[in-house]
Order: sequence, then structure tokens, then C-alpha cells
Amino acid sequence: MADKNENSSLEHTNGDTQPATKKIKTDYIREGVLLGYGNPLLDIQVVGTAEFLKKYDLEANNAILAEDKHKPMYDDMTKSFTDVQYVPGGATLNSIKVAQWLIEKPNATTFFGCVNKDTYGKILVDKACEMGVKMQLQNTEKEPTGTCAVIVTGENRSLCANLAAANCFTEDHLDNAENWKLVETADFYYCAGFPLTVSPPTILRLAKHSHENGKTFCMNLSAPFLCQFFKDKMLQVLPYADIIFGNETEAATFSKENELGTEKIPEIALKMAAMGKENKDKPRMVVITQGDLPVVVAYEGKVEEFPIIPIKSKDIVDTNGAGDAFVGGFLSQLVQKKPLATCVKCGNYAANLVIQRSGCTVPEKPDFS
Repeated sequence: MADKNENSSLEHTNGDTQPATKKIKTDYIREGVLLGYGNPLLDIQVVGTAEFLKKYDLEANNAILAEDKHKPMYDDMTKSFTDVQYVPGGATLNSIKVAQWLIEKPNATTFFGCVNKDTYGKILVDKACEMGVKMQLQNTEKEPTGTCAVIVTGENRSLCANLAAANCFTEDHLDNAENWKLVETADFYYCAGFPLTVSPPTILRLAKHSHENGKTFCMNLSAPFLCQFFKDKMLQVLPYADIIFGNETEAATFSKENELGTEKIPEIALKMAAMGKENKDKPRMVVITQGDLPVVVAYEGKVEEFPIIPIKSKDIVDTNGAGDAFVGGFLSQLVQKKPLATCVKCGNYAANLVIQRSGCTVPEKPDFS
């Protein structure tokens, strides 16, 4: 077992929060330093019509989980529209691929999830690998690869997600020697909250491994319904979480469900940071985004606020994926031992860039400095 302080990810120096010094150059990142587990989905995006939405009983500006009546829609989209875009997605993979893009070292990131070896699965894997992510996936024949329909009509976007194969992930993926070696290789771990609906034991096992080896485990509240209906599963992981991400709506729901007694985001962040933690020598950090309001960070009993990058409403194309991109930007600097201010700055850079594009996509090269 490693010294619990050897890989500590955050420390205070001269009053500033910054990553601890490690025996590697800060401009060098080795392969596999960041590992994520989540629900991989292939986003299938088209510019649609009101008639197509009506055909599948969809609203123009909404996000839902697919029912049986929606399942034929994904193939129908590819046949009915000529300009079809395929983007590897799902909350965790979005963050991992953005981090990978910013790190610019192939295979610096690893992703665990479950897909089918079907056409959509191949597209998802190929496109994520093209970005440099090491896709170490479990395969299933029980369900097709998970998909998310993104139907654009004017300024509106209708999202309909079919988790399918993503729901089939099982903890025994970690029992494979090659996969567990990748877990041991990583120093940082990230899970969105959504896999709490699929394989809580996997998240908990990664979190405990991180704790026992002095590494850094990060999680995300991800959605209000997770804070409500998967509260018990979430609270099992929380004691091992070194960094918790979320937005203001998720934070408010978490506060209500856990009776924190406040609706003020800075106070919620402080109380979340102070909740029970297994490694009491390593303070928890809580990072809450608030749309066009400052990012709130609670750490070691203090709260800091960081302004976002201003953007005109006419320049906003698609806000979906902005939170995932923020986390990816933050993590890309965290694994390089950059100061907190730089981590947040890069998170804001990534979010600002993504909301000016369609879907959680990025240009060929980053220009963050």
C-alpha cells in the first residue's frame, strides 16, 4: 500500500490551494493517469423537423429516457436525414475526452463502460480512440450500444437517451487482470453520478482503492434525481470522494435531501465538504458551477468564487455538455498538478468553448494557456 500522502492531489501553500508536488515533471503526463467509469452513449444528432418530433411524441426542448416507442427512432434518423453527426458521449466519457484533448498525450486517460460490438458501438469506440482515450470496454450482446438522439429544430434540442448496453456493465470487469492493472496505474479517478443506477459496487470499489492508496477520487452529483432516488448509494461513495462536482440545481437538491438546512450555494458547498470522510487528513473539495454565475469552490473551511468567461447569448449554440466539459477542463489541469485557479480557469475555458459548438465537441487542438 502506498503512503497516503504520497499522491495527495491538493494542498495549501502560502494560503493558495494548489496541487502537491510529485516526483514527475509538471509538463509530463504518463499514460493512464486518469481513469473514468460511466455510461457510454453514442450521440446521433440531426437537424430535424416538427413532424419527426411528433412522429415519436417528443417535445422540441426536452430531455428524456427512451421508451419502447422511441427505440426505432435511432435507425430512422440515419435513414431520414442526410447530415447525421455521431459524437461519443455520456457524461463521464464527455469529461474524459475533453480532459484527454487538453492533455494532448495519447492514452493519458482510460475509460470503462459497456457497449455492444454493433455498428454504433464501433463508431463510438473509434471516435473516442481518435481523440486519444484508451477505451477499455466491457461488451454485451444483451442490448445494443447506448444511444442518445439529439434532434435540433431551430434553437431547440430534443434529447432522448436509450442506455441499453450501458446498463449491462458489471463489477467483474475489474476482476480482469489487464483492467485492474489500469486501475492500479491511475492516480486520479472520475465517475459521474449516473453509473449509480447501473453498478454502484464498481464506483465504490474504485473509490476505496483510491482511498487506500492515497490517490484522488472525483465524483459528480450529475442530476437532481440521483440526489433523491439514489441518495443511499451516493452516500456510500461520498466518504471516499476527494472532489465533488455539481451544478447549483443539483447542489440545492442534495442540500434538501440531506437536510443541510440552507439553500445558499456557498453554504451548501461548505457543508458538503465537511461531511464525513474516510481520509480525514485529506480535506474534501466541492466545486459547484452556476451557469453564468461564478464557480463556487469550498475547501478547508473556506469558499472561493471564480468568475466565468462572459459570452453573448447570440454566441451560445448548445449548453448540453457544458458541465461535463468544465469537469474535463478542471481534471486536465489537476492531473498536471496545476493550482486551483488554473484548474477552474481551464474548466471555464472548456465549457465556454463547448457551448459555442453543437454537442460536446472540440476543435482539433486546444489553445488554452
